[in-house]
Amino acid sequence: MSRLKVYSWACQIGNLGLWIIWLLIHFAVDLWYFALHIACAIESYLISSGILKRYKALDIDKLRYLAIVIESEEAYHIPAVIQLLQWLEDIGVKHVCLYDAEGILKKSKESILGKLNNAILFEEAGESNLLLDHKHITLEFASFPDGKEAVAKAANLLFMKYVKLGGSGKIQEEKIFTEAHMSEALRAVGCKGPEPDLLFVYGPVRCHLGFPAWRIRYTEIVHMGRLKSMRYGSLLKAIYKFTMVRQNYVVPHVLLKRYERTRDLDRKNESVT
Repeated sequence: MSRLKVYSWACQIGNLGLWIIWLLIHFAVDLWYFALHIACAIESYLISSGILKRYKALDIDKLRYLAIVIESEEAYHIPAVIQLLQWLEDIGVKHVCLYDAEGILKKSKESILGKLNNAILFEEAGESNLLLDHKHITLEFASFPDGKEAVAKAANLLFMKYVKLGGSGKIQEEKIFTEAHMSEALRAVGCKGPEPDLLFVYGPVRCHLGFPAWRIRYTEIVHMGRLKSMRYGSLLKAIYKFTMVRQNYVVPHVLLKRYERTRDLDRKNESVT
């Protein structure tokens, strides 16, 4: 009987010890995140006030197109979204895509545009003049259903194209399906918007929340935290860090042209031999 009591006491003491250890670890983690939050707040203030001089040397021309993904529940905070856009306008960002999965921002675009002095819609500017317009901030509004519709249209176009190729008896090489062909199909149906250089995610989760995947193949994605906790200094720091990184990639239409050029050369060599 005494052994059972000793064993019971030992178990209770062990459980108490584990509970105390868990509390200490939990306290240490909370303390670490609290200190990190304070440090970020101080750094943001120093950046906003201009004390940290290096953030003034911002080459904003490197950021040609910025995408902002906002979690749907936070997208209802339209005043915060407007404040964010005003900050971006002050920094010098000229082309922005606003995305939320449910299309809340798209439904509120009139009120958003009304609060911005020099804002125009992406559809009005046109993709051809997009990078030449430095007088306005261009806004594109996107949602999850837009991506589904775009994929359906592009898939139908590719299907019809390859059905015709099969009926015409062309060689098998022309039926090869590549990522570049998908990009061309999306552009043909009018759903191939610009590929963002940088994408900010505002919300509790660290993902792009359904933003069209074919538009972010070479995009740098940064999680910015909750929209209600946004800071001007943190925004400026994230953009500054992006502009300091060298970008090395080839755009899809260049890859398609290289593929077609190589294919034509192979055909000429085969005909000569």
